[in-house]
Amino acid sequence: MIEQYLALKAEAADSLLFFRMGDFYEMFFQDAVAATAALDIALTKRGQYMGEDIPMCGVPAHSHETYLARLISKGFRVAIAEQVEDPAEARKRGGKSVVRRAVVRVVTPGTLTEETLLDARSANRLAALGEAEGRMGLAWCDLSSGEFMTAPVDAALVGAELARLRPAELLVAEGREPPPGHLVAMRPRGDFDSTAGERGLCRRFEVGTLEGFGAFTRAELAAAGALIAFVEATQKDAAVRLRPPARHLPESAMLIDAATRASLELAETQAGSRKGSLLDCIDLTVTGAGARRLAADLAAPLTDPDAIAHRLDLLGWFVGAPTIRERVRAALKRIADIERALGRLSAGRGSPRDLGLLRDALSGALDLKRLLSESRLGVPAMLAECLGRIGPHGALVEGLAAALVAEPGFSVSDGGFIAEGFDPALDELRGLAQDGRRHIAALEARYREATGIAALKIRHNNVLGYHVEVAARHADPLMAADSGFTHRQTLAGVVRFNSVDLADLAARIAEASTKALAAETAHFAALRETVLEEADAAGDTAGALARIDVAAALAELAARGGWVRPAVDAGTAFDIRGGRHPVVEAALGAKREAFVSNDCDLGPERRLWLLTGPNMAGKSTFLRQNALLAVLAQTGSFVPAASAHIGVVDRLFSRVGASDNLAEGRSTFMVEMVETAAILRQATPRSLVILDEVGRGTSTYDGLAIAWAVVEAVHDSLASRCLFATHYHELTALAGRLSAVHLATVKVREWKGDLVFLHEVIAGAADRSYGLAVARLAGLPAAVTHRASEVLTRLEQGKAKTGGIAAGLGDLPLFSAAAPATPARDALRDALAALRPDEMSPRAALDTLYDLKRLADAGGETIS
Repeated sequence: MIEQYLALKAEAADSLLFFRMGDFYEMFFQDAVAATAALDIALTKRGQYMGEDIPMCGVPAHSHETYLARLISKGFRVAIAEQVEDPAEARKRGGKSVVRRAVVRVVTPGTLTEETLLDARSANRLAALGEAEGRMGLAWCDLSSGEFMTAPVDAALVGAELARLRPAELLVAEGREPPPGHLVAMRPRGDFDSTAGERGLCRRFEVGTLEGFGAFTRAELAAAGALIAFVEATQKDAAVRLRPPARHLPESAMLIDAATRASLELAETQAGSRKGSLLDCIDLTVTGAGARRLAADLAAPLTDPDAIAHRLDLLGWFVGAPTIRERVRAALKRIADIERALGRLSAGRGSPRDLGLLRDALSGALDLKRLLSESRLGVPAMLAECLGRIGPHGALVEGLAAALVAEPGFSVSDGGFIAEGFDPALDELRGLAQDGRRHIAALEARYREATGIAALKIRHNNVLGYHVEVAARHADPLMAADSGFTHRQTLAGVVRFNSVDLADLAARIAEASTKALAAETAHFAALRETVLEEADAAGDTAGALARIDVAAALAELAARGGWVRPAVDAGTAFDIRGGRHPVVEAALGAKREAFVSNDCDLGPERRLWLLTGPNMAGKSTFLRQNALLAVLAQTGSFVPAASAHIGVVDRLFSRVGASDNLAEGRSTFMVEMVETAAILRQATPRSLVILDEVGRGTSTYDGLAIAWAVVEAVHDSLASRCLFATHYHELTALAGRLSAVHLATVKVREWKGDLVFLHEVIAGAADRSYGLAVARLAGLPAAVTHRASEVLTRLEQGKAKTGGIAAGLGDLPLFSAAAPATPARDALRDALAALRPDEMSPRAALDTLYDLKRLADAGGETIS
């Protein structure tokens, strides 16, 4: 057995090997050590190999998916070795023969199809990065849904495309430097041969040429070929369903790089959580396929105004038809995930339940089609196209309805999923098997009458099977040679017997059960093949339902939040009236607080806004909200605003927030500069650029110089639409010589020494940064803020005199050689400390209060 294990382990290479042993999957040697650490299960030992104990651990076969999920989530790959012959065959070979086993599948993060291992609302993509003729290409698939796509990609934009796809696993040729931040599987360079890839695709899709699928580049073919080779290597003999490859052209979607996606928190927050992201905020879909479709739409906002308009037309139709929208969403809730049921069935991991899900889902899809087709409202073009893709599945639904019980089970081996009346021969076998108890009871009654032993019973156990059991005191008549009974076993107090009639009946019952299960298994295989013959049509239905779900969900969101339809065209306008941040507004709404809306007009004459104002006033929120409105509009969603007119944004860049990358040896300032450099290299006049506090990570003069130069570059060279927030008030001087610069600030008010944030963006520039006021709000000790106020006053006085920011610092006690041993004390604080309230009369207390008031009004006098 260990020899067999080691041979399969060599085949499994870097995967953990689940080795089937009866009711368990067992692991040995280093696999066992690694698995016990990852799963927190017991490590034991079994036998010896080369004189050493063999480490071993195991997991129950019936619940192995739970353990698989934990291993896959930790980055492991797992090879599944199953028994592939009957134990009786192994016994026939004699000697030390063991049951043959073979690796039937390698489970990797990118090749999952099981319902229990996947998030129903997220795609699970396997991607491959290929190179040929000096160009790059991507291919990706989702085995759980059948998606298969390719795309040409510039080397500089590989990171942006991978950030959009978020693959669970990435295939890269051996020897190539893998992109950072991805779970990578290195594959032989031969797998990335474009010619072999083209042949492999033609063979898989049974075509002589790929011209009917698209004009693929050699790099795309290299990536697609490697992907197909990996799928076939890991899925072994499973005929996993993939749709023919379709091309995605990067220019058809808004380019959003990884840093911008993280900054804007489109699909997940910077803490890695879906909750709190834009996707989480807008996702009101009621199906898993709809949620995956919305996530894909949001990840790749469109750049074609006509395509955007079609989505908005459909959404607007649902907004204007609340009753239909409610009925559609209720109907969709009852429709199961067609794509993933098809994926499981095609991979050989489906169940009778999946057939039942498809029966009910396709039937529900036809009902929904009738509901929408009967609407008296004019149907928009995209809805008409979706309805045309649904069905007809009448024959398939009827066939599944006739064959299956109402609620089929999870396992073929359990049987009982074929409906009564579908197969008369099966019904007869079942009748014998299910009526076995009645037949046994009748035989038991006959034996009692024949022997006169009223306590005689026919029992069953896994060792003897069916047998007659009597008390020991009644056993003698049955021991007689002519009794018709054969002695089997004597125990304390009871004796057990067999009989010809009982053995015959038991054999017929067992045979009937076996034959019934075999018949049901054959029916399952036939029904599966029937379903897979219509897999493409069923997949089209699933896609149409997902699109309808997304439109109805976004319409529900718009109706609830008072969102409006944006005007999206091919111009360069960016005019938002009363815009709101969707995520922040939702969070405030939960607290019953109102969000302050703001306008933003980045027209040609004011396409670069310089935004000043204190920290915490809402500058970053304003920057992000306008970027998110562009993303939503080009996704095909209504937006939270009074009105919105947006010229298509081809590339979106957001440099907001401070972070470092210690793993790559980059400081906060280096990360900021790398991201800013990418913007300056890649942005175009049709781009939207969001920049916040450029230059803050270095000295004041360096930072100001960099920020100044970046503003000039964005204005003069890129001519992009840009929101630029800064604390360098000196930059406002650029408005006098750069024609498209517009000054804006976030309105605040000081009230009785406190800073009040009004969150209103107005024209003009902030008079100062209010940093000390914010520090006081944050709870900085009063002694520190008071000392900071002193230093600030001296700095500003010195700067006014000499122009140098550090001028005058030498006069401060902190910096002088004769600095006092103790810090200056506040006279008001000293006076308060000297009070003895318990010793004061009411009149004295009142007089003291007036004295303190006069001291406070004197303002800022200190004593040593």
